[in-house]
Amino acid sequence: MTDPSDAPAERPELDQAVARVEQELGRLFARIRMSWRDAAATVHPDLQPLGYQVLAAIESGKATSAGEIIERLQTDKSVVSRQVRQLEELGLVESVRDPEDGRARLLVATDLARERVATARAAYEARIGERLRAWSAADLDLFADLLDALGR
Repeated sequence: MTDPSDAPAERPELDQAVARVEQELGRLFARIRMSWRDAAATVHPDLQPLGYQVLAAIESGKATSAGEIIERLQTDKSVVSRQVRQLEELGLVESVRDPEDGRARLLVATDLARERVATARAAYEARIGERLRAWSAADLDLFADLLDALGR
């Protein structure tokens, strides 16, 4: 255990390390946003990055209703409504009756959407996979654990 009297001396070093992590996370998030932009353009030239995120959530089955998309992407109903409407107009999403509750509607990706999302994901996974495969399995496990801890 460290001596509390050591804390002030270590604080600037810790503050610098925290600042560096924040800076690197910012860079990573910027790259992720660029990847979403590229993926959206791969799916359809008129699709915005948020539209790609909505489509990816629907296509993966992780969010098949507007409420689930709102929760997953932490955005508001009007934004999701506009994105879903555009996805339907582009022939990428269909609204179908929920077989378990005939009053409810489910959002499903069309075959065209599944094909284009797969193409976009393959390009992204090739880029990130190339970088990550340069790391050891132990480093990747540690990185995943640290990201998990950060997200809690």
